Amino acid sequence: MFDSDRMSEELRTLKVDVARLLSTAGEQMFESSKDRAEILADQIKAALAELGETVSEEQEQLHDLITERPVASLASAFALGVVVGFMLRRH
Repeated sequence: MFDSDRMSEELRTLKVDVARLLSTAGEQMFESSKDRAEILADQIKAALAELGETVSEEQEQLHDLITERPVASLASAFALGVVVGFMLRRH
């Protein structure tokens, strides 16, 4: 009536099938997340490269401005220092 050997064999087969399915699903999730991470890393690298170019351009413009008007640049830096000093002293 109740065949325990047959039931045990079916349970073992079921266990193997479930383990295989979980393994396959885990591998697919890992590959998917790995691909997403690589895409995100590429986007971050591109954004950082663009930011570096922008900073470099702004640095060149600032350098040109300072060399064209050194007295005005020095006066501006002094005034900014005074303002920051007053602000820090108040807090």
